[in-house]
Amino acid sequence: MISGLLLKNAIISGANNILNQKNEINDLNIFPVPDGDTGTNMSMTITAAKEALGVLGENPCAEDVAKKASSAMLRGARGNSGVILSILFKGFAKAFKDKKTVNCEDIVEGLRIGVEDAYAAVMKPTEGTMLTVARLAHEAAAAALRQDNEPDCIEMWRIICNAARDALALTPDFLPVLKKAGVVDAGGRGVCEIFDGILEVFSGKEIIELKTTSSDSQEQDEFRSAAAEFDDDIRFTYCTEIIIGRDTECETEPAVLREYLQTIGDCVVLVDDDEIIKVHVHTETPGNVLQEGLKFGQLLAVKVENMKEQHRKAAQENEQKTEKKQKQEQKQPLTFVQPEEEYGFVAVASGDGLVGLFKDLGCLHVVSGGQTMNPSTDDIYEAIMATPAKTVFVLPNNKNIIMAAEQAVPLADDRRVIIIPSKTIPQGLSAMLAFDMDETPDNNRVAMIEYMKGVSTGSVTFAARNSEFGGNKIKEGDIIALNNGKLAITDKDPVKATLKLIKSMVKKESRYITIISGEDISDEQARSLEASVNDKFGNQLEVTTVYGGQPVYYFLISIE
Repeated sequence: MISGLLLKNAIISGANNILNQKNEINDLNIFPVPDGDTGTNMSMTITAAKEALGVLGENPCAEDVAKKASSAMLRGARGNSGVILSILFKGFAKAFKDKKTVNCEDIVEGLRIGVEDAYAAVMKPTEGTMLTVARLAHEAAAAALRQDNEPDCIEMWRIICNAARDALALTPDFLPVLKKAGVVDAGGRGVCEIFDGILEVFSGKEIIELKTTSSDSQEQDEFRSAAAEFDDDIRFTYCTEIIIGRDTECETEPAVLREYLQTIGDCVVLVDDDEIIKVHVHTETPGNVLQEGLKFGQLLAVKVENMKEQHRKAAQENEQKTEKKQKQEQKQPLTFVQPEEEYGFVAVASGDGLVGLFKDLGCLHVVSGGQTMNPSTDDIYEAIMATPAKTVFVLPNNKNIIMAAEQAVPLADDRRVIIIPSKTIPQGLSAMLAFDMDETPDNNRVAMIEYMKGVSTGSVTFAARNSEFGGNKIKEGDIIALNNGKLAITDKDPVKATLKLIKSMVKKESRYITIISGEDISDEQARSLEASVNDKFGNQLEVTTVYGGQPVYYFLISIE
């Protein structure tokens, strides 16, 4: 039998265990609105139960422990994963009603109720998630219960934990996106960590020690949302979550609210008890969710997040992290290949966004380098020899790299190498656009060089030291803007400096403005600049903003 005190300590142990593994679980989150905080959401959800259980006496009954934990988790649930977790524990609260102690039958029944309610709460249950892990764990426990008339509670929970781990290992077979990424489901891993923590206490060991810091376990955001952990397509923009304090005079069942939400969105999760209703839905009309929720009582908490914007930010941050990791890793030598194709391209650039742009335009290899980090002749030569083309065009994209690129030409004796003397990234990009597959190498060389001459390049960076330039005194740290390499603007704000620079660069014959944002520019800054440029020139010029991720330069500007 499991006493109330043992149950209390076991839940605390489970909470500590997932808190200790929180960051590892976060790293598993690869879904398309990957806010990457499944571990955080689940740990914060069960931490709410841990804190609530702390006020119980030394001899609580199992019913009180389960009810207290379930109620606290429902109120503290974060995101889909947290809500699903709270529903699983609500199942135990239902099964443990009127129980001072609980046995194996009660445990299996509680898990059954929790699993069934969790599947019912999600509009489109997805296998390969924490739902699958909990379901298969219950099925294994139910089968063991049928085979043993007097099972041991400790052994029963061990069966649940082992089955959950086995199910977790199967999640990539259910979801190809997990298999492609080489990971298991984040939510399922969280369930396993909690279950394992509970087993420690059930089997007579001490409560698992909390290794994380207090700042890790108590986030300041009181109603953070995981945007989407069960949907691999962003069909609706807004992840909307509300907590409703139930109106005792309202006779309408929460199921009516659920049915309405399913007509205006997806990923609907609704959980309720005697005091509150908690709602999660993805929709285009969050105002309608709030309005409908008011029919059931007062709104105690509201959270609305733009998932598409989250996705974009997360993707950008992930790309930045990937680039930094690649820079830290030792350079891997390129493999020399035979020149079998007619044409190939090598560019020099730094910044994951710029690398992606050049590769999208046809560059097989992009040598890492640029201002302050010029690649060697050998770096460029290796990239040339790893390009399987009879004619390889090289775009240095910096005046200080052109000479090193030219030194690589005679080294490549089994293929022709043509250096396009691009001095800036915008010149290199425009030269690539001028390439014509049907033209000869020499005609392409002429066309590419001629086309890039029509591009004006602006760059915005910072002053590395105190200096005087063109009669202007510049202080270290000042924002400086250059028009085709000549100092044009100084300012304290990169967005303002760039806007002034663009205004000074635009001519009557200008048709296109491309803004390339660097790694130190936030999304808000990039959008602010784009909006200001559109306000000024949107009616006469085509304005495009792209993420370059380049270091050193806050913005690169191309005007054609």
